[in-house]
Amino acid sequence: QVQLVESGGGLVQAGGSLTLSCAASGLTFSSYTMGWFRQAPGKEREFVAAIRWSGGTTGYADSVKGRFTVSRDNAKNTVSLQMNSLKPEDTAVYYCAAEFRGVLGGTPNYWGQGTQVTVSS
Repeated sequence: QVQLVESGGGLVQAGGSLTLSCAASGLTFSSYTMGWFRQAPGKEREFVAAIRWSGGTTGYADSVKGRFTVSRDNAKNTVSLQMNSLKPEDTAVYYCAAEFRGVLGGTPNYWGQGTQVTVSS
């Protein structure tokens, strides 16, 4: 079965950096647009960033543009999210997601279990 396993979350001070990773298995990774979403307490899940299955085009939410970078390694079936200049409002559970030949910010077919990111002020 498809598994998306996130890692790299944790506690960081404002202005710091974290890198999240997602290891995918059970799917043809190169055929999936890979994305990151997040959900803060009391809020709905929101799109953060994604990288397309074909061509590697990336897209970002306005709130993270210029601070976060998404990348993928099709040889290792992994997708990463480099997060710099973190702010307290970035605190959330971050989810890795996969959409078959999807567009950026589309509705994923699969989700990971999430990893907590906490940014202290």
